[in-house]
Formats: sequence, C-alpha cells, structure tokens
Amino acid sequence: MTSAVEPDGAPRIAVLDILRGVAILGILFMNINDMGQSVFASYNDIRHLGWSAADQIAWTVREVFANGTTRCLLEMMFGAGMVILTSRAAEAAGQYQVLGRYYLRNLILLVFGLLHVFMLLWPGDILHTYGIAALIAFLFVQLPGKWLVVVGLNMAVFTFISGVSDITVATQRSAALAGITVEQRAGLPLSGGDQQAIADAARARARKTAITREMAALVTREDRDRRGTPITWVQAQWRTFMVIEGYGLEVLYVWEAASTMLIGAGLFKLGVLQGGRSRAFYLGMAVIGYAVGIALRGVAAWQVMQFDTAPQIDWATAEAGRLAMTLGHLGAINALTMTVIGARLLRPFVAAGRTALTLYIAQTIICLWVLFPPFALNLYGQLSWAPLMLVAVAVDAMLLCAANIYLRHLDIAPVEWAWRSLLEGRRLPWRHPKPAPAEGRDPVAQRG
Repeated sequence: MTSAVEPDGAPRIAVLDILRGVAILGILFMNINDMGQSVFASYNDIRHLGWSAADQIAWTVREVFANGTTRCLLEMMFGAGMVILTSRAAEAAGQYQVLGRYYLRNLILLVFGLLHVFMLLWPGDILHTYGIAALIAFLFVQLPGKWLVVVGLNMAVFTFISGVSDITVATQRSAALAGITVEQRAGLPLSGGDQQAIADAARARARKTAITREMAALVTREDRDRRGTPITWVQAQWRTFMVIEGYGLEVLYVWEAASTMLIGAGLFKLGVLQGGRSRAFYLGMAVIGYAVGIALRGVAAWQVMQFDTAPQIDWATAEAGRLAMTLGHLGAINALTMTVIGARLLRPFVAAGRTALTLYIAQTIICLWVLFPPFALNLYGQLSWAPLMLVAVAVDAMLLCAANIYLRHLDIAPVEWAWRSLLEGRRLPWRHPKPAPAEGRDPVAQRG
C-alpha cells in the first residue's frame, strides 16, 4: 500500500506513514503533562499533577502503553527513513555525496529543533536530539538488517546489566542494614564492616534527600514563574532546557534515539516495519510484544505508585519493556492494515504521517501558546492527569482532521516544505505537477 509520492517521484509507503502518524499524535500524551504542569514534577513526584482515582487510571494507562513507545516508534521510523533516503540518493550520487547530503539534512533538523526550544519555548523538543542521533546512527547504516538490530540493542543490554547491578547493591545494602539492626538490638558490638555499611547507607540517603529537595525547589520555582508574567514564563522554559542539559539527560536521549534508529533501520531492511511479513507474523509479534511489555511495565508502574525507596524492576527492564511494547504496537498496526476494516480505520493516519513535523510543531503552538501560557487561556496547573489526557485526545483529533483536509489541497506541509526547500536550495512547489494524460487516450476513462 503506497500513498502519494516524494518530490523525487519515489512512492511513499503507506504503513510507514500510518506508524509515523500514530506516533506523532501519540507523542502529545507524553508531552502535555509537561506543557500543562511542571516538567520537574513528572521526574520528582507524579502526585503533584493530581492523584484522584481518575488520575491514577490515566497515569497508569499512559505509563504502561504510551510512555516512551510513541517516541520509540518515531525513532524506528527515522531509522527506516535513513535507509530509504540514503538508498535513493546512492542511486544518483557517490558515497561521500550521500554522506554530505544526509548530514546536511540532519544539521538543518538540529537547527529546527533549537528554534523549537528557544523560540517556541518547548524544552522537551526531540528534533535536535534526533538530528544529533541520526549523525551517529548513519555510520552503521550499511550493516545487514540483523546486525543493525543487534547493535541497536546496546542500550537495552547496558540498562539491564547496570540495573541488575544497582538492584543487587541496593538489596544487599538493605539486607546488611537489617542484619546490623538485629545485632544492635542484641547488644552486639559493630564491626568495622558494619560501621562502613551504616556510613555508606547514610551517604546514599543524604544524596537522595538532596536530589529530592533540589527537584522540589525546581518545581516550586517553575510553578511560580509559569503562572507569572510572560517574561518569567519565557525564562522558566529556557531554564528548564538548560537544567535538563546540565543533568546530562541529553546524552541519554541521544543514545536512546541512535540505538532505536538502528533497530528501525534493521527491521526495515528485514521487511518487518513496512508490512513485508505475513499477518500471522504480525499477530504473533503483537501478542508477544504486549505480553512482555504489559508484564514488565505493569509491575514497574505498580512499584512507582508505592512511593517508597525499594529497588524497582524498571531500573533493569525500562528499555526492554519500552521496546517490547513498541513492537506490540508495530505488530498490531501492521496486522490491522492487512484487513479491509483495519486499513480503512487507519487510512486517516497516513495524512498525519505525511505532515508529522508540522503536527509536532502545531502541538506546541496550541498547548504552549494558547492553552497554558499566562498571556492566553492560562490553564497551567489547573488540569490534572486525567483532564490533560482528554485535552490531548481533543487536540489530536483536531490535528488529524486538519491534516487530512490540508492534503486534499496541497501535497507538502509547511515545516516539511521549509526543511526540504533548505536542503534542496530552492523553493519546492506546494503541489506536485499532475501527470499528463497518455497521448490518444481519454483522460476521464483513464481515471476509471
């Protein structure tokens, strides 16, 4: 199933557009809480955003099914696009020309992302992250599909190993302290090792307490400034981005994106992303992906809601659970596109996929410049988890309709037009020229 064509005449793959469209609309469910309430509260204490029964249900569903998975789908689509774009370019240019063109493409995306941060004031921008990550992932694009997947699993493997180590250390420390407590109650003298264990535990608690206090202070300041004047609001958004950078989270985001792009590139080369396998294959992928993803992420969500300091499974399985749930979504969507009803239901998302960059920017404009800033509707801090998710549904429904209406009249969305025009060094047309009817044939009959 193909849809429309690229400016170079190559057909688009409809299922990739559907996946991209689902992902870009789904990303709002991950962003709207940071747009409508404190970014730092989402890291520090999710109850700050509201914790009614409805909020708990909304947060749990979001955490298990959407958290990170929409971003993961986008990263996989980016990897597939990397293969498609470089393959097309290689047909007409040499290796170094392909390299230069692809790097230029992503440097432009990097600039767009920074403009998104500092002009549209969204500190959670992913465009600049993807621009950097793609420059790294591209170095591996010539590997066979299976090896791309293997290399792309590096973050999941590292997270698992480091997480198991952290859980083991925390469990051993807790057991040691429990043993020391028993010895103290029995009036036994403490050994040097016991005293060291107590000191280590005290330092760990002190570090955790300091971080918690620091985050709480950031939340308080963010709430104050984002409810204040337009100037304090702008300052708060810029400061949030710089704090995120200061914590080193950008490195993790780039690592995650580059790794997942490689998995996406590998799955595309293996024919998995674009519907090249059987319906039974995709149904099996959906069942296995959801079984593993729901189990891992369900336990992790339950542990988070205990609000204690016990070791959490998510320390080790966060990336594995994210990938499993994403593969479940991937399998389910591909299986649906292979049915008449499913293809009909998903067809509107093709338009969302073709206008993904524009929709992403539109989400920011609607939320950060209309709904939540102090100079517009000023809804910041007034909506808890459940209402925020409902607002995301409403905004996405509006944008999905707008994308389909827009593409009835024009062939390229505004942000995509700007990006590709800069890359081409010329103003691209807003509509592709219609092919001339074949000589001697009735054009009306041709349409039939």
